[in-house]
Amino acid sequence: QVQLVESGGGLVQAGGSLRLSCAASGRTFSSYAMGWFRQAPGKEREFVASINWSGGRTYYVDSVKGRFTISRDNAKNTVYLQMNSLKPEDTAVYYCAMYSRAYYYSSADLNAYDYWGQGTQVTVSS
Repeated sequence: QVQLVESGGGLVQAGGSLRLSCAASGRTFSSYAMGWFRQAPGKEREFVASINWSGGRTYYVDSVKGRFTISRDNAKNTVYLQMNSLKPEDTAVYYCAMYSRAYYYSSADLNAYDYWGQGTQVTVSS
């Protein structure tokens, strides 16, 4: 059984930083692309960033480029999202997700991911 457990969320002032972590178990982590998504109140869940199985390719939504960095440590079965220069509009519940197919690059389509974490709240105050 695959489990994804996020941590690292919290309350931060605008301009601050947070690092989210997502620990995976139950599947060969190093074979699967991973993604981070977020959902603000009253809004659809949206793609934030993704990383391929080896960590060699990353993708970001335009609104976070230059501020967020996705990375992974396959030895620790963990994917990270370093978030800098946070803005109030970054406030949301952040979810990590595991891609459904091994050795695929990744995708911004949430339907391409078959396992999800429970989410961690990120709140950015102005």
